[in-house]
Amino acid sequence: MARHTVVHRLPYTPDQLFALVGDVDRYPEFVPWVTHMRTSNAQATPDGRSTVDAEAGVGFSFLRERFATRVTRNPADRTIDVALLSGPFRKLSNQWRFTQEADGWTRVDFLIDFEFRGPLLNALLRANFDRAVGKLIACFEARARALYGSA
Repeated sequence: MARHTVVHRLPYTPDQLFALVGDVDRYPEFVPWVTHMRTSNAQATPDGRSTVDAEAGVGFSFLRERFATRVTRNPADRTIDVALLSGPFRKLSNQWRFTQEADGWTRVDFLIDFEFRGPLLNALLRANFDRAVGKLIACFEARARALYGSA
């Protein structure tokens, strides 16, 4: 099992970052290991939340996998929650939270908790986990810069 929390500050608005992370269809454009993304079953709830099921293909050198998640976007509190539907994981969840700070920057809290079904994948990922999460955050930061400009 791997659990990791990252707190990062970015010079963009919470709404900009919420929109960027919530647009899962675009991930193959800027997250290099996401080879494809297919979304389905989009729904909106009366309280303003929306959900979408997302099937992602991922690839790293020798490893190719698919997994499906349910993405819940809550614009009122600027959170995005991701829960496992199927795939090579025994467990997978993550959450993004975007909070406006007094200086105009946004605090980004990212929590991920997962465990692969197989011991080989667990060992491989555990050895590279911090680096992988850092690269993931860097992908989103670069995408924000491309969409919204530099600070």
